[in-house]
Amino acid sequence: MLYAQVHLTLPAWVHDAVDPARAYPSDADKVALAIELSKLNVEANSGGPFGAAVFGPDDRIIAVGVNRVVPHACSVAHAEMMAYMLAQGRTQRLRLNRDANDNAIGPITLATSSQPCCQCYGATVWAGIDRLLIGARAADVEALTEFDEGPLPADWIGELHKRGIEVIRDVERDAACAVLKAYGEQGGPNY
Repeated sequence: MLYAQVHLTLPAWVHDAVDPARAYPSDADKVALAIELSKLNVEANSGGPFGAAVFGPDDRIIAVGVNRVVPHACSVAHAEMMAYMLAQGRTQRLRLNRDANDNAIGPITLATSSQPCCQCYGATVWAGIDRLLIGARAADVEALTEFDEGPLPADWIGELHKRGIEVIRDVERDAACAVLKAYGEQGGPNY
């Protein structure tokens, strides 16, 4: 029999760790939440050292995600992908920054503890994100862990800019790198 359903979940601790009513007004606040989620995910042994959050124009959380690749045996269960899928399900919008009549409703912001890998980069193009906030760089991820972030276009930031996506890097970078370093030193799986 072939499986006809995909079921991905966030760990139960996420619901206690996130206040959906709280506003996160600054870029640093948004990325700090993503980093905190990555740290808690490692501490709870519920996935890899990556966290992400999608924010609406009111600076409130639409959805969050943490890496769930190993627990779900699913290579697409990256933090950004989980956040995108949950945000799309919650809003019932394929493009998060467009309403049912194709009117702009952004800005929609993705804050992520680390630079999106090639898979999450591709999803960012299509998910309807206006702003991408990044903690650690891909070079940090690869230097501090054994993760392979995959190939990106040489001018990946320029390609996102062409699609109207603002990219801001190195937000809370040291804190993001500290989580990656701790994970790398404990020898966790690198999927």
